[in-house]
Amino acid sequence: MVRFAGELAMKGRRTRRRFQRTLARNLRDAYASENRPCELRQEWSRFYVETAGPDPAGPLRRVFGISSYSQIDAVVPAELEAIIARGAELYGERVKGRTYAVRARRSGQHDFGSSDVMERLGAALNPGATVDLDDPEVEVFVEVRDDEARLFADRLSGAGGLPLGAESKAVALLSGGFDSAVAAWSLLRRGVALDYVFCNLGGDAYRRMVVEVAKHLADRWSYGTRPRLYVLDFVPVVAELRRAVEPPYLQVALKRQMYRAAEAIAGHARADALVTGEAVGQVSSQTLANLRAIDVVAERPVLRPLIGSDKEDIIALSRRIGTHDLSARVREYCLISEGPTATGARPETLAREEQKLDPAVLEAALESVDGLDLRRLRLAPLVAAGLFTDEIPAGALVIDMREWAGGPDEAASGGRESGELPADAIRRTEAELREGFGDLDRARPVVLVCPQGMVSAQVAERMQAAGYEAYSLRGGMKALRRRQRATRE
Repeated sequence: MVRFAGELAMKGRRTRRRFQRTLARNLRDAYASENRPCELRQEWSRFYVETAGPDPAGPLRRVFGISSYSQIDAVVPAELEAIIARGAELYGERVKGRTYAVRARRSGQHDFGSSDVMERLGAALNPGATVDLDDPEVEVFVEVRDDEARLFADRLSGAGGLPLGAESKAVALLSGGFDSAVAAWSLLRRGVALDYVFCNLGGDAYRRMVVEVAKHLADRWSYGTRPRLYVLDFVPVVAELRRAVEPPYLQVALKRQMYRAAEAIAGHARADALVTGEAVGQVSSQTLANLRAIDVVAERPVLRPLIGSDKEDIIALSRRIGTHDLSARVREYCLISEGPTATGARPETLAREEQKLDPAVLEAALESVDGLDLRRLRLAPLVAAGLFTDEIPAGALVIDMREWAGGPDEAASGGRESGELPADAIRRTEAELREGFGDLDRARPVVLVCPQGMVSAQVAERMQAAGYEAYSLRGGMKALRRRQRATRE
């Protein structure tokens, strides 16, 4: 038994019918997404879902527009004696030695009232139990509607909000961190269908982490819609910003470029608004003055559902949503300025700074955008795509995983004296890395090296899943030596 969120009951008749049609579509999609057949029967104030298998109400927890739901234990004729007999049979043992209350509601024409159900069933359950109408340990519910009575003992909270798709579409800027994921969920809960824009500042490993966050939102919370994730390579954009913009304005200028990218994609996606995870004062770029300086580049309204939220509240909500562990792995890539950030940037100042930028750089990022259908996407191919590197990036920590017949002394120097590997490369065996790598610095990219590049790929995948920017050197040490010989020749 599915009860609608209270806001649906407040809508006009035509709007309510539209919202309920949307909710019905989303309910069917929720069960279909888990390959679970269901039959849905609609009434004006209730939906009834019939399905089989364990946890039959599981998908209902993530469908917006539902106030509460109950698993029906029995359906009997709307006759008082039948209700009392079945209720005593179902709940007699459950209430024994505990406090309990019977709640009844009735609609239609019957020769008994709700109070008769509560008194008679309450008396039938009474031996060995105590009635407590204020704070009972067990509640027994009876709903009588026309020719049938339904008995149930649980009333579980739904996700609330409005059915997804009741509103039009928006585009959410997604970084993969706590804030942007929770902000996106908050708009989904208000019935706003979302596409996502990800401005990638950190390479393939970062891309994979953000895709996992977006896919969780799509697969678990976006029933009835088919969200897309638009991925832009923003590394050249950051390089151009650093070249042209004065350091105090870098963070705000970066946000303005992200907004411009989201605006362009919103036009393509026919979206009516932008969504961000900003909260007043959380970081220096999110002062009111800076937010004003950022907003002026957007033609569409910018929605900030977390604007007054504390970080602790946001993190707590991420646990409910299921994005917490995914977001906890994501490094801070948006911090591109090492010095202090201007906290009172003015729009005209930013406009002057941006006159020094080459607009073709952002245009190139938009032209090469990669659009992913999140509901159809399989994550396995993404692992391979972002798992290997042909070069050792500057500043990366290199881990030499090769086995050394000569023992620790040979392993300590092998490959370093000849310059094949960086001097600060460290030695770890596969067994050591399998036991753990939590002592490694998450702020540095990691490149793993083994003879062929296969064992290191398996470890790199585990490290990526744990939140590291980790890569396997493609082809291993043999391929590296070939590339180095070719370079020298």
